Amino acid sequence: MGTAAQAQSQSPEQPGRRVIQSEATTEIPVHLLFRDEPEAGAAKAVPVAPAVVRRRPVTGTGTGAGTGAGRTGAGAGERARPPVGAARAVPARAVPEPDPDCAERPARVLPGAAGVFAGAAGLAGCVLGTWWAGVLPETAAQLVGLPGPEGLAGERIGAGQWASLAGSGALSLFGFGGLARGRVGRAWVLTLFGRYRGTVRRTGLLWVNPLLLRRRVDVRLRHWRSEPMAVVDRSGVALRVVVLVVWRVRDTGRALLAVEDHQEYLRECVEAATARVLSRLPADAFHDDAPTLRDAEAVGEALTRALATEAAAVGVEVFSAQPTRIEYAPEVAAAMQRRRVEALDARHRDSVLTSVVDSVEDTVTRLTTRGLVELDDYERKALVKDLTVAFYTGHGER
Repeated sequence: MGTAAQAQSQSPEQPGRRVIQSEATTEIPVHLLFRDEPEAGAAKAVPVAPAVVRRRPVTGTGTGAGTGAGRTGAGAGERARPPVGAARAVPARAVPEPDPDCAERPARVLPGAAGVFAGAAGLAGCVLGTWWAGVLPETAAQLVGLPGPEGLAGERIGAGQWASLAGSGALSLFGFGGLARGRVGRAWVLTLFGRYRGTVRRTGLLWVNPLLLRRRVDVRLRHWRSEPMAVVDRSGVALRVVVLVVWRVRDTGRALLAVEDHQEYLRECVEAATARVLSRLPADAFHDDAPTLRDAEAVGEALTRALATEAAAVGVEVFSAQPTRIEYAPEVAAAMQRRRVEALDARHRDSVLTSVVDSVEDTVTRLTTRGLVELDDYERKALVKDLTVAFYTGHGER
């Protein structure tokens, strides 16, 4: 109230001497608050963004001042405080993007019959060319049903004959050299001078351009069992983990061209994803029922999602990644086993004691409720003690 009264007593003609200061906002000139109409030629105020200095408890006794200060401070605090989710948000992992030119596409191939026909035609052309040139032996000419070379004696081998021989030989080489056999579960990745030309997934006898370089890739469903990997749980306890991965090559172009070795890349991704996923949970919960790494289904689902995301960039499809064995490292196995046994023993003792106390309470309540006995405090305590010893002894002998 005192601050507001002093501000009203001042003349609006002195805007630079008096200001209203707040704990949660910047300084605001008085003439901007109490002026009804803007004066001609008055300078325009520069808007200043509110800034929180610090929060202080309200100690004033005035109702108006205390309410205003508290409301202003709370509002500024809410604007300046970051949301809870933003403070805990984890930045998304960057997924590598391969070259789009490596994406799988079908290659142009012909049926194997076309290659056989072309090769046979080229071979027949070679035979006819040699007969035309007069260099075919008489025995060979008779075998193919052609007249002997004596009918062509004295003739010179011209350029046309050499051209027919070369063309027929090239046709025969292309026809028979391009024959290939496609198998189920196998594919060819074709390249020409380092450029990807497509993938052949067809089966049976095919004809593929012999000038293209063929690289065979296995597209069958495969599994890989890792060696024991060293990882740590959320508490930093050393573990040994064995993971079974079921996978296959989905995009042959990316698997062979986007990475140097897709199998080695998959192994490295398995190790990295296993270390990242298993570090989120403890190996064992000794004192409560919190989630642990013993939940193989949940751990396997998280590991499969993480691994599938990273392996998809190189054309590898991961169907399942399940930990087959999670155990403590040899250097900490004995100590953690003792701790586990102690936790189990403590939990067992607690459950037994709870059961005994419930039985004693139920027995004493029934005896007193039905009027079978009348006990004072001393006798009640003695009965409770005797019953507790008897019940606990009986549980121990079981």
